[in-house]
Amino acid sequence: MAALCRDCCRPADDAAICAACGSPRIVRHAELFALQIAHVDCDAFYASVEKRDRPELAGAPVLVGGGRRGVVTAACYVARLYGVRSAMPMFKALKACPEAVVIRPDFTKYSAVAREIRALMARLTPLVQPLSIDEAVLNLSGTEALHRAPPAAVLARFAGDVERQVGLTVTIGLATNPMLAKIAAGRDKPRGFGVLGSEAASVLATEPVGLLPGVGPAQARRLSALGITRIGQLQALDETTARRRLGEDGPALVARARGADARIVNPGREAKSISAETTFDADLAGTAELEHHLWLLSEKLARRLKASALAAGGVVLKLKTAGFATRTRAARLPAPSVLPDRLFGAARSLLAREADGTAFRLIGIGATSLVSATLADRGDLADPDAPRAAAAQAALDALRARYGEAVIGRGRGLRRPGS
Repeated sequence: MAALCRDCCRPADDAAICAACGSPRIVRHAELFALQIAHVDCDAFYASVEKRDRPELAGAPVLVGGGRRGVVTAACYVARLYGVRSAMPMFKALKACPEAVVIRPDFTKYSAVAREIRALMARLTPLVQPLSIDEAVLNLSGTEALHRAPPAAVLARFAGDVERQVGLTVTIGLATNPMLAKIAAGRDKPRGFGVLGSEAASVLATEPVGLLPGVGPAQARRLSALGITRIGQLQALDETTARRRLGEDGPALVARARGADARIVNPGREAKSISAETTFDADLAGTAELEHHLWLLSEKLARRLKASALAAGGVVLKLKTAGFATRTRAARLPAPSVLPDRLFGAARSLLAREADGTAFRLIGIGATSLVSATLADRGDLADPDAPRAAAAQAALDALRARYGEAVIGRGRGLRRPGS
C-alpha cells in the first residue's frame, strides 16, 4: 500500500512512524499516488485567525460572531467540545460554554489571510476553484512533471507551507472527483489528510443521506418518509425505481450516492452572491436606526466585493422580524457598482417600503448579478459622476488601509443618539 509522511513528504513504509523524520503522521492508501482532485479546507478559519493573532487564547474556547442576540459565525475546536457549532444562536452557545471568548468578526483581515492561502494554492496548479473564503477544490492532473512529485506529496508540502508561512492549519481531501474530495476532507478534520478512491461507494454506504451534496434537512426528511436514511439504500435503487420514487432528480441522486460526480474544477466559476448582515441586540423599528445599520453593512459589502474583485449588478435587502419571519426584497442597479453609496441607495429604497413600524431583529444586504470589478462605476452620459465618486472612495479606502478603519468615515456612519 502506498504511504507518505505528511511532515517530510517522503514515501513511507509499513512502519508506524516515518523512518526519515520520525513523524507518526503517515497517510496510507492503495491509490494515494494516483489521485489528483483535492479539496482544501481551512480549519475553523475565522477562529483560527483570531487565535493566531492572540496567542494567549491558544487553549481557550473562542467564538467569532455577533452579540448575545447574534449567531456564531465560527467556533474553534475547543468550543466545539462543548457542543457549540456555527450558526448556533450566540445565547445558546454561551449557555453551553459560558467561558467562551467572543470576538467580533473582522472580514477585511480574513479576506487578506484567504488571499495569502489562495496564492500558495496557485503555485500548485492553475485549476483552483474557490468554494468559499476558506475552502477550494484543486485539479492537479498533469502537474507531477512540474513538481517532480505526485499530487499527494505536493499537497502535503502545501499544508506545511500554510502552517509555516500563514500560521494556520488546513485539512486536505484527495479523491477521484470534487464531491468525494470534500467528503474525504470532512472525515479527517482538523489538520487531516483524508483519501477516498475506488472504495468510496462501500465507505459511503453506511453514512446518512444528509452527507450527500444537495440533500439538505428538508430533502433528508422526505427521504426518511420513504424509508431511506442511509446512502447504501440509495445505491441499491435502479434508475427506473429512483425516478419513480424520488422524481426526475432521483437517478442523479443515486449516482452521487455511488460516488459519481461529473463536475470539473472550474477556476472561472463566479460566486452567486456576496452579503453582509447583522443581528441587533434589541429589536429595531425606527427607519433612522435601520438605515444607520444598513449603511454600515453597505460599507462592509463594498469591501467584500473589492476583496473578491467583483461588482454588484443588483442588491437584495434581507429583514427578519421579531417573530423570525424573513423578508427579502431585490432591486437592479442602473450599472454595476462597488460604491457603498450606490449599494445603500438601492437598498434604502427597498427598506422604505418595509419600515412600517414592524420590529426587526436582523437586517442584511447582498450583492447579486455579480460581474468583474473592471466593469464597475465607469460612468456614462446618464451618470457622469460615477468615476469621480469611485476616485473619492478609493482615496478614502487608501487612508483606511494605511491608518485603520476608524481614521475617517461618512457622516451617516456616526451612531445616532438612542441607536
